[in-house]
Amino acid sequence: MNTTLVVLAAGIGSRYGAGIKQLAKMDENGYTIIDYSIFDAMKAGFNKVVFIIRPDIEKDFKDIIGDRIKDVIDIDYAYQTLELPKRFENPVQRTKPWGTVHAVLACKGIVNEPFLVINADDYYGKTVFDDLHEFLVDPSNQNNKKLQIAMAGYKLKNTLSDNGTVTRGVSVGNEDNKLIKILETHEIKLEEDGKLSSKEGLDQDLLHLDALVSMNMWATYPEFIDLCQEYFEKYLEKNKDNLEKAEYVLPEMIEELLEEDKADIIILPTSDKWIGITYKQDLEPAKEEFKKMFENKIYPANIWSK
Repeated sequence: MNTTLVVLAAGIGSRYGAGIKQLAKMDENGYTIIDYSIFDAMKAGFNKVVFIIRPDIEKDFKDIIGDRIKDVIDIDYAYQTLELPKRFENPVQRTKPWGTVHAVLACKGIVNEPFLVINADDYYGKTVFDDLHEFLVDPSNQNNKKLQIAMAGYKLKNTLSDNGTVTRGVSVGNEDNKLIKILETHEIKLEEDGKLSSKEGLDQDLLHLDALVSMNMWATYPEFIDLCQEYFEKYLEKNKDNLEKAEYVLPEMIEELLEEDKADIIILPTSDKWIGITYKQDLEPAKEEFKKMFENKIYPANIWSK
């Protein structure tokens, strides 16, 4: 069965500062976090990659990543622009993309097989790709009345940054690991007393170090892309008076699918540790983590050598 890895790489990344953080080099070979995600996805069984990028970074993206990766796996591109459906007027001052739901919608007509969505600037670990690929190729998930979705559930303590606050989708599941609720939670910070705080003031029974959170890693089927179109237009209608700042993200749409009983979402817990480049100061620690992985032979020194 064909399965596709969808890489979200259109974000501007304003917190990272100058430069395109998705293209930051992690090692002496010039490889990026995306290289390692693709390597792990291929080992798990994914046989195609679709990069979602902005048109203005196309040349840099292809020079640094795309033209090298095309020799090892089938690739395609989808482009996230600021264009809206005709009945909505684009704000003149708008420069930021419309969020991750709109990014996945850019894959319409390009992705027609089971797929996994990931961020370009997050390292997810190795075993989680195996778990999500196994979910996608399970026939029972494709013959169900409701859309089936799997979410990689990371322990919050494995996803914090030492250099600032983070945003995470805090998940609430039942005894069968079915997602009941997901709470998009901003400005999560580990305080000196060992407790976590957030902009929303989430209770400690939900916001704790072992809480399972979404790192925007979702496995699902092509029907989801059609739902992205439907829900994105609903979102625009609800926010038509505030389109200069509106941004529709996947956890928000997932929560709406749950509320309307449109999908079953399973949480697949993982003990893998996240590495990400949220802030520019995260770059050197990330490089050190990859260096340790090379020393421990988790990865070969040159992953794309023939």
